[in-house]
Amino acid sequence: MTADLGPAELVAGCALLALTTYVLLGGADFGGGIWDLLAAGPRKQQQRALIAEAIGPIWEANHVWLILVVVLLFTGFPAAFARLGITLHIPLSLMLIGIVLRGSAFTFRSHYGPGHGEEAGEAARTSRHWGRVFAIASAGTPLLLGLCVGALASGALTAPGRAGFTATFVAPWLTPFGLGVGLLTLALFAFLAAVYLTVEAREPALREDFRRRALGAAVAVFVAAFGTLGLAHLGAPLMGRALTTAPWAPALHAATAVAAVTAIWALWRRRYRLARVAAAGQVALILWGWALAQYPYLIPPDLTIRAAAAPRVTLVLVLWALVAGGLVLFPSLIYLLRVFKREPTRS
Repeated sequence: MTADLGPAELVAGCALLALTTYVLLGGADFGGGIWDLLAAGPRKQQQRALIAEAIGPIWEANHVWLILVVVLLFTGFPAAFARLGITLHIPLSLMLIGIVLRGSAFTFRSHYGPGHGEEAGEAARTSRHWGRVFAIASAGTPLLLGLCVGALASGALTAPGRAGFTATFVAPWLTPFGLGVGLLTLALFAFLAAVYLTVEAREPALREDFRRRALGAAVAVFVAAFGTLGLAHLGAPLMGRALTTAPWAPALHAATAVAAVTAIWALWRRRYRLARVAAAGQVALILWGWALAQYPYLIPPDLTIRAAAAPRVTLVLVLWALVAGGLVLFPSLIYLLRVFKREPTRS
């Protein structure tokens, strides 16, 4: 890895930070939908109510980070944006449909009240219908996101040629490695959501419900992570080699293990705020490991960050625009959280 970081690397780093923020915030929203689908037990309705209460005020704002990633990609790296948009148009389109369906279903479900008389039964049926759409889209969209990341990491996204529709637009992402990354993404989002909800919950019984779910999701993350690492040696050899032989690999794995063990210990000891910080750190380190493993390539094995970059003047203007935008964005988000996110009781 070179120490000479130019505007292209800085813009790519900003895109990675925006993607990390989206995963930690928006990913937890998707995980909440997964737990909405899997709600069970005598407090099933209370679990779903807590999920809706936690997601409701901020779920739309979290998508600003995904929008920022897309804008930085097509402005700063148009060659990479074109290849990704063409080769992965099927899973990306399905992912966009899932995001729209999830948001629409969440809104429609929340607008159906208890009703009166015959209206009550119809309102309940309609609410359940939109609830299922919300939950299924919340589970399907992260899977599609993981498929796209897996295809990118595999090195199969070459420039479209004459290989045929299936070989060009389906085979690169519909692979065992891609499915492994998709399942890992699902597990990570579910883990984040369960940990966050232990902090959000007011009632001890609800906290225990999501504590148990968080511990179970931690086990799922462990299994999915090791399974995906094994698949990487076959489906993404560049990434597999980097994650096991690169000079930084031992430090990355050690830091990730420390974060994971800390999160599990904190959940076991009911130190929920510490668990939230450790879980976020664990997920961020996994994401950064992917970025480090394919650096300096933006799209392995042939398109580097600098080769895909826009002209220098464009990159410099993008960086200044990020500074100016941050002066508006960050105070607005802080104000939003202060207004709508209550301070939970101490654990």
